[in-house]
Amino acid sequence: MIQINNIRKKYSDGTEALRGINAEMGKRITSVIGRNGAGKTTLMRILSTQLEPSSGEVIIDGLDVMKDTSEVRKKICSIPQEATPLGILTPMEHITLYLLARKFQYREARREAMNALDSLGILEYRDKPADTLSGGTKRKIFVAMAIASNADTVFLDEPTTGLDPVSRMEVWSSIRKLDGNLIVTTHYMEEAEELSQEVFMVESGLIIEKGEVGELLSRFNGKVRAESHSPMDGGIRISNTYVKYIPEPDAAEYIRMGCTVKKVTLDDVFILRGVSLES
Repeated sequence: MIQINNIRKKYSDGTEALRGINAEMGKRITSVIGRNGAGKTTLMRILSTQLEPSSGEVIIDGLDVMKDTSEVRKKICSIPQEATPLGILTPMEHITLYLLARKFQYREARREAMNALDSLGILEYRDKPADTLSGGTKRKIFVAMAIASNADTVFLDEPTTGLDPVSRMEVWSSIRKLDGNLIVTTHYMEEAEELSQEVFMVESGLIIEKGEVGELLSRFNGKVRAESHSPMDGGIRISNTYVKYIPEPDAAEYIRMGCTVKKVTLDDVFILRGVSLES
């Protein structure tokens, strides 16, 4: 269980990245979603002991992140967004060195590294330099580190940014193999829907929505999204596009009118946050 109590973060340039975050995270896989600059990475860095908050507290499994930092770090594993493998090192070397830094014995580190690589289906690449591997396989190296660490809680910040769709799906499959609780940040709504038991939506340094995916989408039951470059009665303008939520049986009529009709996703919770769709 992670308890976040009124966390705020203001940087020296005056930027207020977090403006009072309160949350309890305790599901198997939790996604923190939001646009770039919403505060997701700042929150992850605070939760994973990499950054001090300006105020507030975080409790992980009964330990205060600020007061019990050393003990917390033994229980967590954090893979930051900007993590990139060292090109000359192999996947086996990456994971073994990481585990040695976590105080594993050498033989144990090698064994856990082999098991992690095997579980992700990349054991055949264990002795190849990282700079010869695909983008998806490079990201899997870091997921393998998390698997091998046996950490109680794993933080993954934007784990599939920049990957092609196939590589993204491969990494999703890898993430599901992690033990313990996972906290994943992403701005891909499809990723959050695919992976999460619980979602927290962050905007401008605040949590604006939270709940299970089905719960968040329940307000759209029986609806689909119609998009047009022309105004629609009851539609919402987003830049040069107009969006309207319509009963699914009306989709064919809107298509004949030149609209594009799409399935509702978590994107639509952002678009219509707090707006009733009953009428």
